[in-house]
Amino acid sequence: MPSLLLVVFFLQLSIHLVNTVGAPVINEFLWDLYNRLPTSTSADAKSQTELRREVMRLKREMNATSSQDQFAKWAKIRRSHDKILAQYDEKTNDLKSFKSTFDRTVTALRWVGTNGLRFFLQFWFSKRPLFWIPRGWVPGYVEWLLAFPRAPTGSVSIQIWGIACATIVQLVGAAVVAGLVLVREQQQGRQKMEMGARGGKVEGKKEL
Repeated sequence: MPSLLLVVFFLQLSIHLVNTVGAPVINEFLWDLYNRLPTSTSADAKSQTELRREVMRLKREMNATSSQDQFAKWAKIRRSHDKILAQYDEKTNDLKSFKSTFDRTVTALRWVGTNGLRFFLQFWFSKRPLFWIPRGWVPGYVEWLLAFPRAPTGSVSIQIWGIACATIVQLVGAAVVAGLVLVREQQQGRQKMEMGARGGKVEGKKEL
C-alpha cells in the first residue's frame, strides 16, 4: 500500500492540475477520448464529423454556382445541402444530450476522486500521526498547531500535511509557469532582434 504521505501529496497535485487546466478542458479531452474508443457514441461522433464535412463541401459548391445562370444545378445542390444539414443537426442534438450526461458523470467522478477523497482521508485518519517531530525542536504551541485538529501532540496531522503539500505544489507550479513565460519572452526577443538584423542587412544592400 502506498504511503499516506505520498497519497496526500499526489492528491493535492491532482487537485491543483484540475484547477489549473480547468474542468471544461478536461471534460472535452475525456469526451474526445471516449468517442475514439469502441463506445456507444463513437459511430455517431464519426458520422457527425462526416456530415459536417459534407455540409461544408456542398456549401462551397453552392456558393460557387450561380443561382441565376445555373438555377437547376444550384437548386439540386441546395436540396442536398438542406437534407444533409438536417441530418447533421439531428445528430448534433443527440450527441449534445448525451454529452450533457457525460459531463455531469465525469464531474461527479472527478470530485469524488479528488476533493471527496481528500475529505474522506482527512476524516478517517484525523487521529493518525503521519510522522513525528523530534521533541524540543519547536515550541509547544507549534506542536499543538502541527497536530491540529486531533492528531497526537508532537506529530503532524493529515490536515496540516495536506496544507503543506498544497502550498508547495502551488509555489512550484507558479515558478514553472513564470519560467516558461520568461523563456518564451526571451525567444520572442531573440526573434525580433534577428528580424531587425535581417532588415538592416536588406536596407544596407539596397543602399549599395
